[in-house]
Amino acid sequence: MAASDTASFEVSATDLKKRKLLVATATVVGAAGLVASGIPFIQSWWPSERARAAGAPVQVDASKLEAGQQITVAWRGRPVWVLRRTPEMLLRMQTPQHLQHLRDPDSAVESQQPPYARNRFRSIHDEHLVVIGICTHLGCVPTFRPDVAPDDLGADWIGGYFCPCHGSRFDLAGRVFVNVPAPTNLVIPPYHYISDTLIEVGVDSSTV
Repeated sequence: MAASDTASFEVSATDLKKRKLLVATATVVGAAGLVASGIPFIQSWWPSERARAAGAPVQVDASKLEAGQQITVAWRGRPVWVLRRTPEMLLRMQTPQHLQHLRDPDSAVESQQPPYARNRFRSIHDEHLVVIGICTHLGCVPTFRPDVAPDDLGADWIGGYFCPCHGSRFDLAGRVFVNVPAPTNLVIPPYHYISDTLIEVGVDSSTV
């Protein structure tokens, strides 16, 4: 083989290697681009965080609650309390002495609860309170105070919620006391029972 033929062969072999390398690189880049472009498309099938925060229902298994225990879940970016009330709690909330301390004992302000929770315990089932844990004064989160007649809340305290920001008080049905800054009862969210103990917050009972 002539020297010129040898040189020509070496150049062709080199070009072929470069061509294969370029093709492989282009293939990898193209595949990566396809995957990257496909991610937003695939994610579009899933509910966004904003959509979930906007009102996706939240389920609560109340069977795991002990008597007198409360848990907090998030719905629409707000805390929702689910309390399993004891018979003693329910009894204390019905006494004339307690009712006289409440601004709206009969839940007359209709906007604070769905129609099916406009009753003496502001709930579908007496045992479970489902309520948004935000004070109706300036939006603070009250503390859960189930203790009876503590020194800092007085002898008339039968258990409820105390707002540390400005001193508003609510009983264990979320009903506001008189002579406090909060103007209305705590808000009851829409909810319903999927079973005897499985509660779904965010779905109105009247629509199920």
